[in-house]
Amino acid sequence: MDGGSTGEGRHAPSIQVDDAISTKVQKAAQPLYSARIKVHPKAVSGTFRSLKWIVLGLCLAVYYGAPWLRWDRGPAAPGQAILIDMPGRKAYFFMIEIWPQEVYFLTGLLVLAAIILFLVTSLFGRLWCGYACPQTVWTDLFMLVELWIEGDRNARIKLDAAPNSVSKFAKRVAKHASWVLIAMATGGAWVLYFGDAPTVLPEIFTGSASFTQYFFIGLFTATTYTLAGLAREQVCTYMCPWPRFQSAMLDDQSYVVTYEGWRGEPRGKLAKKTDGSDPWAGRGDCVDCNSCVATCPTGIDIRDGQQLECIGCGLCVDACNVVMDKVGRPRGLIRFDTLANQQARACGQSPTHHFIRPRTILYAAVLALVGSVMLAALLMRTTVELNVLRDRNPLYVTLVDGRIRNAYTVHILNKTHAQHRYVLHVEGVPDAVISTIEIEGAGGSLELAAKPDAVASERIFVTAPLSGLKNAASTKVVFRLEETSDGGRARYESVFLAPGR
Repeated sequence: MDGGSTGEGRHAPSIQVDDAISTKVQKAAQPLYSARIKVHPKAVSGTFRSLKWIVLGLCLAVYYGAPWLRWDRGPAAPGQAILIDMPGRKAYFFMIEIWPQEVYFLTGLLVLAAIILFLVTSLFGRLWCGYACPQTVWTDLFMLVELWIEGDRNARIKLDAAPNSVSKFAKRVAKHASWVLIAMATGGAWVLYFGDAPTVLPEIFTGSASFTQYFFIGLFTATTYTLAGLAREQVCTYMCPWPRFQSAMLDDQSYVVTYEGWRGEPRGKLAKKTDGSDPWAGRGDCVDCNSCVATCPTGIDIRDGQQLECIGCGLCVDACNVVMDKVGRPRGLIRFDTLANQQARACGQSPTHHFIRPRTILYAAVLALVGSVMLAALLMRTTVELNVLRDRNPLYVTLVDGRIRNAYTVHILNKTHAQHRYVLHVEGVPDAVISTIEIEGAGGSLELAAKPDAVASERIFVTAPLSGLKNAASTKVVFRLEETSDGGRARYESVFLAPGR
């Protein structure tokens, strides 16, 4: 018996190991990622669908039309209202002209956009995602083309399942060709922001545009076609980071798409009672028609509650309202509402809403602060900037008459569209004389010129007697620039080096 018992004990671990290996093999055979379930959104009409069409039209009009707006800046400046001039190293936005050293304006603009997005999200949920996000706008446009060519949801599902045929092939070619044309127009419009649109567009069609322009047209064509035509809801679900941290901006007073479960449950198909009794007795208003699911561009069921994939477009609201009208029940089973209001309605209380709350006050205060700083910086912009670099080799030169000379390179940035003359003064060094190789200044001042929208560079020399430096090895020197006609001013501090004690 002992021997038999020992033998059984020796076999038990082997059986357990085999089971563990079998389990691991089964797990390894399972795919790491589940296959994509293709979403076929159903066409719907209603308030939010109409609003999305309006926003889509406005966004596309702005994107494709903005490069053609003109703005007169004078004969020496580009006439395009919105332009990023890469060769000229400047960006233009109507009357505003941004130089490379003013990149902080772009930073401030991005910060403002982020704060506005935080504030809007805290008030109205994912309003940006559902209506104005480029991914949403172009996906809606692509789906509209698909609707026109292949038909509505049921027709597209049948077409996917149908065997290959001439009709199916023709529809697919027409759809994808249309998508490619829209994507090419998107890429073509993008490069117009970086060059004069009336000049660049003919160059694109005649083949005389640069390689860089064709490269970016191809890049935006590929990305637009892939993201809006093929990936669609997967961009919002897997690629976009915004759904991951938007919950930090939401609270129970934020307007989001909600389902009134207290009113809709228990759900079920609606059947007429033969005995004449109320067919709605003992059940909820939801007839489980799945119209909200069929309409959703990301394919979710809003009745399951708040989900990461929901972009807050409200199309499910339109779909549900149509069904409620048909069955004679009140609208709003699915609606834009706050979680606090939903809880109040479930308890039979009157809903209330508070737009002003600590979260929104904080966002509004930060927005006002950053906006004020940006506005002040914009209003205080000068038309001229001065930069002075002192030569480091040699540090100084002792002339035959005993005077000390330092060399500097002066950069004058003229931000206007006209040529200006400036007077450069040097202060802080007693009896200093300023000059260039060609020009001898009048004591401590020198007249220089700068072309419009350009940087004038000049190598200057500052010479001073050693006796006036009080045996100091380093003396603070101030360069002060004044424009002779409009009074523009700039200053820069440096040092004047000399032999010490």
